Amino acid sequence: MAAKKKETKKNRDIYAVVRIKGVQYKVYEGDEILVDKFAKGEKLEPEVLLVKTKTSVKIGKPLVSGAKVSLKVLEDIVKGKKIHVETFKAKSRYRRKIGFRPQHTKLQVGKISL
Repeated sequence: MAAKKKETKKNRDIYAVVRIKGVQYKVYEGDEILVDKFAKGEKLEPEVLLVKTKTSVKIGKPLVSGAKVSLKVLEDIVKGKKIHVETFKAKSRYRRKIGFRPQHTKLQVGKISL
């Protein structure tokens, strides 16, 4: 018996590339993304760098004028995957291993408009 194919998300024709806190994300309408944790009171306005629709592509110089991407906060603090960091110095028997879990904010992408 053949395996079922995963259902694709709706409206994958329109997407945008946005910059949030210095990191670029390719987002579709209805997507959920994890970004670095926002401080309380910090504004949540992404910079839109590119918008692609069914018929056209708008590239900003550096931003697309008039383009907006609405974002909604789903969860404030989401712990990420644990990251292990090892340090080592040769010939001195020095080794350290530490780990931490970064904190993220979970966002849902709403409407992408020009």
